Amino acid sequence: MIESNNREDEPKSEAKKRFGRNKIAGLVLLAVIVAAGGIIYWWLFKYNRVSTDDAYARADSAQVSSRVPGTIQRVLVDNDDFVSAGQTLVDFDPAVYKASVQQAQARLAQAEADVGAKEASISQTDLQTAAQIEAAEAALKAAHDKRMATKHQLSELDSQRAAALAEFTLAEKDFKRFEQLFRSGSVAAEKRDEAHTKFKQTQADLDAAVARISSENATLRSIKQEINEAEAQLKSARADLYKNDILHYQLASLKAQRGRYQAELEAAKLNLSYCTIAAPITGFVAQKSIQVGDRVQPGLALMAVVPLQEIYAEANFKETDLTYVRLGQPAVIQADIYPDHVYHGKVVGIRAGTGAAFSLLPPENATGNWIKIVQRVPVKIVFDAPPPPEYPLRVGLSLTVTINISDRSGRRLRPENTSVSLKSQK
Repeated sequence: MIESNNREDEPKSEAKKRFGRNKIAGLVLLAVIVAAGGIIYWWLFKYNRVSTDDAYARADSAQVSSRVPGTIQRVLVDNDDFVSAGQTLVDFDPAVYKASVQQAQARLAQAEADVGAKEASISQTDLQTAAQIEAAEAALKAAHDKRMATKHQLSELDSQRAAALAEFTLAEKDFKRFEQLFRSGSVAAEKRDEAHTKFKQTQADLDAAVARISSENATLRSIKQEINEAEAQLKSARADLYKNDILHYQLASLKAQRGRYQAELEAAKLNLSYCTIAAPITGFVAQKSIQVGDRVQPGLALMAVVPLQEIYAEANFKETDLTYVRLGQPAVIQADIYPDHVYHGKVVGIRAGTGAAFSLLPPENATGNWIKIVQRVPVKIVFDAPPPPEYPLRVGLSLTVTINISDRSGRRLRPENTSVSLKSQK
């Protein structure tokens, strides 16, 4: 009986051993398959890739605010509306600013009239002064010419007087000589009378020459008086030139005042134009916080315009993950809101500092209580194409970004003197 039982147990033991060996082989094969799958997954999805879920959708939104104080008259858009650049968003009550424009126009018109009147006055004064100077110069020249002619005449009269004096002297001597001869009976009375007549004639000629010289000297004194008067008139006319300079300075002052009024008019028109607020960029309206009738002040945010068509991703990578990140490397973006959709983009910028360095209270590591913490650096990634309408992204949505770092030929920094925009990257 014992031998019989042992023979029956032998097949069962062999079967158990074979089953054990098969199980081990299966486990080994399963382990090999799992390891191979893990290696393939790592090679396809992890090798030469860095990833982070500390990423968010961003857009260069435009805050819309007022440049002038005013009361809202119309609000033409609402939250989530799509607006184009230049489209009117809000209208202010323009009454006050229209009145300012009219006042500025009136002041400018008055200044224009003052400038015109002053220019006409200066033109007339300049002509009168020029005529007076010209007349005074002409009178002075004529007086000088007259004086020269008179002096020349005096010179001739002096010569004539000298000749008359010589003839008179000779005639006087002859008369005296004939008078003595007549008394002695040496000559006849006729000879004495002829000598006496010649004496009287030469004396008359000499007196006439002296009289003419006296007359010309009087004329010369009169001419000197004319010259003095002409010089005085010329000085007076030239003095009027200084008065004209004052008028020109007054005109310059009026023109400067006119320029100021022109600037005030332009400013008033500009303020009037600010009563209409237009969209600075194309996008969707968000954060509208105003209603008709609200009184707003300059700088107060009225709404924002978000350019969702130019949205980009900002991923905060650990500094240890950025060793091989380069500009231009491709990236895969997944949004938590659409887990089944994948966006594609590329790296266009790596921030110049860590997030902590630009925080409101940056860390002070020199205090002594220092703990090393891996820092994160923002990386900007633009989409290869705008998000499709069925999968739109909103600013602030959580993203997961994976960068393929296999191509390391790109730059770490943008080239100098270049500006890369989102549109150019697209």
